[in-house]
This record gives sequence, C-alpha cells and structure tokens, in this order.
Amino acid sequence: MKVISRLWVIPVVLVAWEVVGRLLEDPDFPPPTTIVVRMYELWFSGPIASVFLTEGAIDNLLPSLGRMFSGWILAAVIGISLGVLLGRSRSATDYVDPLIEFGRAIPPPLLVPLFVVLFQVELTTQLVTIVFGVVWPVLLNSIDGVRAVDRTYTETATVFNLTRLQRLRVVVLPAASPKIFAGLRLSLSLALILMVITELLGGSNGIGYQLLQAQRSFDGAGVWAAIALLGILGYVVNSLFVLAERRVLVWHRQATRNP
Repeated sequence: MKVISRLWVIPVVLVAWEVVGRLLEDPDFPPPTTIVVRMYELWFSGPIASVFLTEGAIDNLLPSLGRMFSGWILAAVIGISLGVLLGRSRSATDYVDPLIEFGRAIPPPLLVPLFVVLFQVELTTQLVTIVFGVVWPVLLNSIDGVRAVDRTYTETATVFNLTRLQRLRVVVLPAASPKIFAGLRLSLSLALILMVITELLGGSNGIGYQLLQAQRSFDGAGVWAAIALLGILGYVVNSLFVLAERRVLVWHRQATRNP
C-alpha cells in the first residue's frame, strides 16, 4: 500500500503533461504519448530476429551500454584494488591523499580534450573519461570500508594463523563490502552521466550522440525520447544493482537487526 500511495503522483503528472502538451501544440514540448511513439520508432520497432531493436538501437543504444559498463567495471577493479591496499596501510594513504584530493576535484569533462590528444581513439578517450570520473567513489569507500574493519575480526584472524590472502578474502572484504557497495552504486550513476557527456562532446554514436543529432535537426520529440530513455535506463540499472546488493549483503542486514 505504501508503494501505491507513493506512485500515484506519476500518472497524475503524466496526465497533466499530456493535457498541457496537446493544448500548447509546441514541437519542443510534446505530450508523453508522442514521446513514447518516437521512442518506439527510434529504438524498438525492429524485426523479431533482432529482439525488436532497430538499427538505430543496435548502432547507438548497445555501444552506449557497452561503454558505460566497461568503464564502470574497470573503475571498480581499480578502485577496490587500490582502496584495499591503501586502507591496509595508513602511511601509504597519507602519502597519496593529496593526489587523491587533487584528482577527484577535477571535473572529468574538462579532461576530454587532453584525453583526445593523448589517446586519439574515440572509444579509448570515452572509456578513460568514464573511468577517471567513476573511480573516486569506489576508491574512497573502499579505503573507508577497510579502515573500519573491527579490530576484533583481525585479531581473531591472527589467532587462527590466517595468511594475508585468507584475511583479505575471509575478513577484510566481507567486513568492508557494505561501504564498497555504496561506492559502486554511486559510481554506476556517475558512469551513466559521463557516458552521455562523452558522447555529446565527441562521439560518433550512442544515446548522447543521438540526442545531439535530434537537437540539431529540431526533432523535439527525439530529444525528449533520448532523455526519457536515459531516465528509464538509469532507473532500471539502479534497481537491478540494489536487488543484487540486497542479495549479496543479506548477512549484513541480518547482523544489524540481531546484534
């Protein structure tokens, strides 16, 4: 019932938007039904053999998803690996902390021209931009998570003569996983944002590229369709990640409920 009571506002807003959009008849402010039809035409009116995906979806939607998830996975691997190493060594963290603070303060889109000069390959430039912007939440949360491991756990591992690898696998990573997952969730949203930005700034395909082309061709419904698709994509990806997080961290919720 609580979910239903929270969702009632969505159809109300959509109906109001539909009415206002039809009254205004402004091509730059189309009603939701027009946007849905345009989404269908652009991406989901293909043949059954291609799972109803159009050529535009295959050429733009799939590459966007590939870039987003590739950049996110690379950032996750780098961030967790460095975060665990730095979290286990406070002196090492003190040395690199100024570099971390400097790096995370730089807006990733500002580095796109530099990355274009350095790498000269569109895909590499986009991936590096996404990784650079996404890695910081994972890195910082991993450091905090490892530092926050209860000393009792590490002392118990010492009593049982666990090796460093065993301590990492059995004690450190499980104890730090709630904070690591929080960083991964935030970084996933950032990956979607940076994916669009890199495609807007210098892409030759992707959802952001299609949005820009629709804007240049005065296709208002196409612009709104791309925005709606990005919103739906963000919601679905975040919901799936939360579902996976709950399954992986079910032990943590049970432990906090029954201390």
